Amino acid sequence: MIFVVIKSYLQSQKRFLIGGLLLLIGVHDSNQFCIANLSKVEVFATHQALPNTPVISREKNVLLVGIKPYLGKEIIGNNNSPSLRLVSNGRKLILKDANGIIRKAKEINIEWRSEQLLEPKVFVRQTIGPFASFESAERLANDLKDRGIESTIAHPFDWEVWVAGHIQIPQSFKSTYRKIKVSKLVFPYLNGNNLKIDLKGPISLKAPDGLRWEKGIYMGPFSIQPDAYGSWTLVEHVPIERYLNGVVPYEIGVSSPEAALAAQAVLARTWAVANSHRFKVDGYNLCSDTQCQVYKDPSKANQKIKAAIKKTAGKILTWNKKPINTVYHATNGGVMASVDEAWSINQVPYLRMRLDGPKQWTRKVALPLSNEKYLKSFLFSKSEAFGSDHPLFRWERTLDSYQISKQLNQAKKVSSTFYPNKIKVVKRGTSGRVTSLNIYGMTGSAISLEFDDIRRVFRQLPSTLFVVKEIKEGKWLFSGGGFGHGAGMSQSGAIELAKNGWTTKQILSHYYPKTKFGFLP
Repeated sequence: MIFVVIKSYLQSQKRFLIGGLLLLIGVHDSNQFCIANLSKVEVFATHQALPNTPVISREKNVLLVGIKPYLGKEIIGNNNSPSLRLVSNGRKLILKDANGIIRKAKEINIEWRSEQLLEPKVFVRQTIGPFASFESAERLANDLKDRGIESTIAHPFDWEVWVAGHIQIPQSFKSTYRKIKVSKLVFPYLNGNNLKIDLKGPISLKAPDGLRWEKGIYMGPFSIQPDAYGSWTLVEHVPIERYLNGVVPYEIGVSSPEAALAAQAVLARTWAVANSHRFKVDGYNLCSDTQCQVYKDPSKANQKIKAAIKKTAGKILTWNKKPINTVYHATNGGVMASVDEAWSINQVPYLRMRLDGPKQWTRKVALPLSNEKYLKSFLFSKSEAFGSDHPLFRWERTLDSYQISKQLNQAKKVSSTFYPNKIKVVKRGTSGRVTSLNIYGMTGSAISLEFDDIRRVFRQLPSTLFVVKEIKEGKWLFSGGGFGHGAGMSQSGAIELAKNGWTTKQILSHYYPKTKFGFLP
């Protein structure tokens, strides 16, 4: 049997003469390729195509937020999968599937089953990653796009970039070729009253008085829909202003001053708009954990939170008439990071290195902090920076050879036989943050960690603003400052500024200079 890989994107039906056989091949997507033999043409995609999600809310500016992903994933590995238990906060829930099956009840239980395919599906892709963040994955996807290579950003566990199997990728991108044979699919079914009723997705769910979910109440409406990995996701369709009720209090705290709460509302709103493509491959906009913005029980938002959101309703930060990348964090340790120190992405004028404190203090600080001597002085001397009362404004962590080896192995950076004996900071950014860290083994081999990958591997480190020294053989002391990536607004800094009488607009202008504060288009 003769197989031929056809490396052409087709805009219309074209003819190819292969081995004396004339083949007619129609239009196909740019993330697919054809393998032709003497009898048939097969089209292999990089992943499972998703059905269209029905519009269950006509309200403007509605976000689709995945509040429970990877449902039924255990079935794929031939294990039992926890059921999806849906409980009403009052009146009956109303569930409807794609075939028109309707179930009304105060409690609905959905189980998961597998179905063997008569003809297995094959997906072929080149995988680049894993990446510690969406930002780093998107930077690489944009680099590929600049070279005319289309790709897909996915999050099956870590962030990855997928490229069709037939496309030639430059060796510098270090991809892994994968051919995935899917012989069964996961399906939901209703389980109750001794009846098992198969459901077809996507499934809509309405909760007139709200859905009780993980100790909270969510108003919905909702959908239960398949993702790109063979599992399913419970998605809330939530208007953006209501969405903020579940973000602002959990990101900055309910007791924060009004101006700081309002600043957080603007940032969370801007971030949601700018990142609404984050989970495009899975058919929704955002997740509800730290890979996006933390989104929890919106019913717990008090009047103070609601007032701050209402005060800034519809307002976002823009630069060049586009929503900015409003990254933020708990505390910057006294110095704001340039965005290209946190992730492997391009600089922007509103996220540059600056000292975060009163002028009389900033004049005393020796720069640049990329100089380790100046950085040690900065970290170990008394600071007057904004937000310096945060518990992680300064910190120390100790790591030994066993921990380092284990965590590198878990991150698939080294084999289990790797034993570190030296750690060296190779490069720092302008704010002093480590952008490249080398870990040397007993044999002289070295592992290099860069940008956000450092904290992805060593999760004990609150930030990359640190100095490191060996305190005894096989044990290192990391002394640092700040909690988070350090770019954009320091929440502890914003709280202090608000207490000192700064307005919301002044706080935003301080942390995001050169941006425009205005209404959502």
